[in-house]
Amino acid sequence: MTADPIDALAADEVLGPVVDEHGAVSIEPADDCFERLVVSLIRQQVSMDAAAAIRERLFEAVEVTPEAIVEADYATLHEAGLSEAKADYAKSAASAFLTREWDRDTFADTSDDAVRAELTDIHGIGPWTADMFLMFALGREDVFPVGDLGIRKGMDRLFDAEMTRAEMTDAAERWRPYRSYASCYLWRAVEG
Repeated sequence: MTADPIDALAADEVLGPVVDEHGAVSIEPADDCFERLVVSLIRQQVSMDAAAAIRERLFEAVEVTPEAIVEADYATLHEAGLSEAKADYAKSAASAFLTREWDRDTFADTSDDAVRAELTDIHGIGPWTADMFLMFALGREDVFPVGDLGIRKGMDRLFDAEMTRAEMTDAAERWRPYRSYASCYLWRAVEG
């Protein structure tokens, strides 16, 4: 196994050209994992531009901490751009963080599957949001969010075929244990 994920992926015949074109990417734990979870909730099923606008308004309207989100009134969350459902999801996530006393250290020795199970037990958090949390809140290096539209488009483009989720998962095995990095390159392949 190559110690450097970028070098390992650059050597892959399918992904290598994308690595060469886009250069290094990084997977780092977020400073604040709750805040990063809220960003993932905002990004569910909306464009990146819409999500960025909502994020900006929300972060201006309230302090994005579990305590502040639990206490925020729905009108404030709606004015920031959260739908009724997403306001509920944010409040459910905030309540879980408070009652379970979660922080990044809580998940440090927890397997990816166990983190997914904990998170998807919360109203409004599904597999995609759990994968985004693993990648961008916890900095896990080997997550492949097969349910993500950008990932599907990237896989279709790189492999020049429409693939089922099972086929994508099988094809992505070649990038283990750096599938989070590979995912970033798949997004880049679609975006740019």
